[in-house]
Amino acid sequence: MKRLTKQVQNPTQRLSSQNLQLQDAVRQFFIQLGENPDRDGIKETPKRFETAIKYLLGGYDRSFENENKLFDNLTNYKDIIILKNINFFSMCEHHLLPFYGYAHVGYIPGKRVLGISKLARAVDIYSRRLQDQETLGNQVAEAVMKTGKAKGVAVLIEGRHLCNAARGVEKNHSIMVTSIYSGKFETDINLQNKFLELIRERKSI
Repeated sequence: MKRLTKQVQNPTQRLSSQNLQLQDAVRQFFIQLGENPDRDGIKETPKRFETAIKYLLGGYDRSFENENKLFDNLTNYKDIIILKNINFFSMCEHHLLPFYGYAHVGYIPGKRVLGISKLARAVDIYSRRLQDQETLGNQVAEAVMKTGKAKGVAVLIEGRHLCNAARGVEKNHSIMVTSIYSGKFETDINLQNKFLELIRERKSI
């Protein structure tokens, strides 16, 4: 699997509980728009923005390695384990606009199995960062493959992008679909088809 993991510093580590520099940047943004940053409707917005951005980018403060939980594969289970319809919200790194949708993650366990909620945690951790959809899928697959000690991982993501709906081509019904296969899934078309069949009945965005 091609490694696309980004080596980045944690931007939220530079945000204190009250980051006046960040709040001032928001005030300056309002001024550039011709707004009065002290009017009632927006004078508290810089503080609210700081709180919101810390939550939206909270994945930088989290590690899948630290939140992962493995159990012995006591039944020697060898088939696909899937968690589908994992809703996510992320922030497009190109335009700083949200994209959201569903991720569907499947893996083949080895001697250990993941706690099922950890597949959702992997999606949550990596989606709460500045992202593009292709990298998000790769990072989730790599985390489950490496930390989960899986024999193979499949990830399919369906997302709606506001940068594609609210600006640019303005196609608000368009859905971006990406898939990543690693390990046994990478070269086995039958496994890929089985994964796709198992997630065929899934939530629509």
